[in-house]
Amino acid sequence: MNNQRQQKPTLTGQRFKTRKRDEKERFDPTHFQESIVQGLNQSGTDLEAVAKFLDASGAKLDYRRYAETLFDILVAGGMLAPGGTLSDDLTRTEFCLFKAQEDMETMQAYAQVFNKLIRRYKYLEKGFEEEIKKLLLFLKGFTESERNKLAMLTGILLAKSNLSAAILSSLFNENLVKEGVSACFAVKLFRSWLTEKDINSVSASLRKVGMDSRLMELFPANKRSCEYFSKYFSDVGLKELADFARNQQSIGARKELQKELEEQMSRGDPLKDIILYVREEIKKNNISEQTMIGLIWASVMCSVEWNKKEELVTEQAIKLLKQYSPLLKAFTSQGLSELTLLLKIQEYCYDNIHFMNSFQKIVVLLYKADVLSEEAILKWYNDAHTAKGKSVFLEQMKKFVEWLKNAEEESESEEEETD
Repeated sequence: MNNQRQQKPTLTGQRFKTRKRDEKERFDPTHFQESIVQGLNQSGTDLEAVAKFLDASGAKLDYRRYAETLFDILVAGGMLAPGGTLSDDLTRTEFCLFKAQEDMETMQAYAQVFNKLIRRYKYLEKGFEEEIKKLLLFLKGFTESERNKLAMLTGILLAKSNLSAAILSSLFNENLVKEGVSACFAVKLFRSWLTEKDINSVSASLRKVGMDSRLMELFPANKRSCEYFSKYFSDVGLKELADFARNQQSIGARKELQKELEEQMSRGDPLKDIILYVREEIKKNNISEQTMIGLIWASVMCSVEWNKKEELVTEQAIKLLKQYSPLLKAFTSQGLSELTLLLKIQEYCYDNIHFMNSFQKIVVLLYKADVLSEEAILKWYNDAHTAKGKSVFLEQMKKFVEWLKNAEEESESEEEETD
């Protein structure tokens, strides 16, 4: 039996040797490093010449394989060992980011070098993001000046969209956070970013990758509060970031509130209990009545499964809003709140196609239930409506508005006769 068993094939020949050689080359960046260092030494502080050298070298040198080596040299002057120290046994250059002057103008010039390089060799994008993530983890191994320059450069590159805000996740490293390195670095980074872009642009970039809700993680758990965050960044002159954090907390609180309201409605809790809960939340979270009426409207309209047939949806909406009109009335004590509610109704009917023909019936119902006043409806009709479905909704309201105006004129003439 054993004699009949076939021998397993073995790998032999040139192919195996080639792989061995490739493997050796992959981890032997010496020649690549020497070429880059030599080019940077020749270019010196002329960053235009550096950009041209890097552009031309991409055709001769293997940037794809040695991306990490390339970026280490451009930032630190040589290959970085784990922790952020320079490897002793390899060639270095003094012409790199860490040896440059620490000012915004110089950092903007360096950002331009990276921008041109990555635009020219698109495949370096991912490698560059990985490099920045790694450098952020090495922050403790750098000097304060090196950290400052890296922070300024990163802020500029975030503003230019050369980097995704997802790289900030490296700053949430426990050791960096604990020793205050992350928060100090973030100050320089955001100051640089906000020099290039406004807070709306910054917040949009953060929101895109889910970083808008994680900025508190720059601080240890015992300091992770909106108050501490706001004070820290306000004290260093970054009030926009402090206000952004407060706004994020407010958005989070509003989402939780709406979720709780929907649950109370689906359970069928008594309206007096819901009204009491809402009043407590307004006081606790300092929420305006206008914001609250918007949340209540959204919660009411999310509390049921709507019929798919347009002709039945209006009937269903009228029945639901009759039930919750006392809740809506409790939080429309101001004219501005009534107007806010009208705009929310307009927006909802426009965004949900089955409700396009329901707008007038909903408004009339809420007028009769004393939720919406004549003044608010006329104000909306005359000049406070938005463009969403404007022509359709104004047409729907035309007869009712005429009736309101006639009733108002009759009332005025009666008053004059009495006088």
